[in-house]
Amino acid sequence: MSSRKSKNSLKHGECVSQAQKILRERFCHQSPQKQMFGIQDQYRHLAELLKRTAVLGESNSALIIGPRGSGKTMLLNRILQELMEVKHVRENVLQVHLNGLLQTNDRIALKEITRQLQLENVVGDRVFGSFAENLAFLLEALKRGDRARSCPVLFILDEFDLFAHHKNQTLLYNLLDISQSAQTPVAVIGLTCRLDILELLEKRVKSRFSHRQIHVMNSFGFSQYLQIFVEQLSLPPEFPDKQFSEKWNETVKRLAEDKSVREILQRHFNASKDLRSLHMLLMLASSHVAASRPFIVATDLVEAHQLCSLDSKASIVHGLSVLEICLIIAMKHLNDIYEEEPFNFQMVYNEFQKFIQRKGHSVYNFEKPVVMKAFEHLQQLELIRAVERTSVNTQREYQLMKLLLDNNQIMDALQKYPNCPTDARGAGRDESSKWKSHLILVHVLNLAPLLCRKTPPRRWKRERPGHGLDAGFTFNIKNVICSRGKRPGCEILDFLLASVLSLGSDHFPLT
Repeated sequence: MSSRKSKNSLKHGECVSQAQKILRERFCHQSPQKQMFGIQDQYRHLAELLKRTAVLGESNSALIIGPRGSGKTMLLNRILQELMEVKHVRENVLQVHLNGLLQTNDRIALKEITRQLQLENVVGDRVFGSFAENLAFLLEALKRGDRARSCPVLFILDEFDLFAHHKNQTLLYNLLDISQSAQTPVAVIGLTCRLDILELLEKRVKSRFSHRQIHVMNSFGFSQYLQIFVEQLSLPPEFPDKQFSEKWNETVKRLAEDKSVREILQRHFNASKDLRSLHMLLMLASSHVAASRPFIVATDLVEAHQLCSLDSKASIVHGLSVLEICLIIAMKHLNDIYEEEPFNFQMVYNEFQKFIQRKGHSVYNFEKPVVMKAFEHLQQLELIRAVERTSVNTQREYQLMKLLLDNNQIMDALQKYPNCPTDARGAGRDESSKWKSHLILVHVLNLAPLLCRKTPPRRWKRERPGHGLDAGFTFNIKNVICSRGKRPGCEILDFLLASVLSLGSDHFPLT
């Protein structure tokens, strides 16, 4: 009995590893979908254009435009995959893939074209007078010996807008110029996310472009998103173990009907229709599969969703020292006081010193160079950044900075920070409530003369600066609100005043 169980577990282990391998290749290599949702017209247009180049030898040029993650590369790869299944096309058509992030100038791009066309030996040590002469020589070398015609060449230019920043746009000019001539059948396909791409092209380049633009958008709905989820997570029919693949696919269909899974997928769909985020979710979920638990369950997707939605900046804050946490709280106070205006190190240091004096602790009393080192570490972690470039004459202490964390991220990080000092956690919470209370008071002072139709005194009676509200100040507010009987709106002001006074005078640092 035990030997039978071991054989079954071994078989399950092999099936699980094979299934994970297939899914990893599918998610990492962005394999084309079986069904193209929302881009059927774009698919037919681009497929017909490339087919005329590959089969009939016509030269064409086109731009595929759409936001990142909309499926531009997937659409092109799907069409190229279908074209390469035809024997005649596979034996004659050549592909050259360039990327604006890798080929940063025309010289590097020309070397990459030579490498992908496998013409290094033909070029040898030849010296060419111009870029156009070099490219023409490469295309001339591709002519077949039995006929006076060349092999069709498909030039795929990813990040097309970056090639427009090359000097004189020589590469684009020569490729599009060849596509307009009758010398060599060439198709130039550019992929970009810039809607204003034509404005970046020079006049001579724009005149040689065919102005074919194929716009790709994620226009599918949530029901189609669920179909993509099932399709991407299902095993193919040619999987070796038919019984295992059938059980796996049935489990995936049941997952798509699960309420908790639908809620997770709905959140992903609302956040982004980018299928790469869906692939990341499915890859994390499939990593929990093992021989002892060979199928994906709903809890795997829940844990994967928590990892995908994790705030990276909040995670960085969890690893900071207590001094750095205190500096972030000081920056938060400055943002509350000066309404998101830039600050410098000296302002943060002064606020930090006020915190130490107010709490009366010597534990946080660090030397100024140590505090400066912690401040620079926050800048290296990109939790703060310089507003402008550092001038030679500007001292480091007075360089303007901007905090890249919002209040919610800071408060959440303080609550989850391991062994966070009570004083630091309370400082962030107290200061936040204090300035909210101050804002309520400002609303009271602004609304009182409007709702009660009475002009407030020109000068409110106050105590010494920084000592909050006194009895005379409270009495003046009450006089403005409640004098001469009940006026329209007094109920609202009574509620606001009660809210302000219930917080106590410590919340109002009137300076």
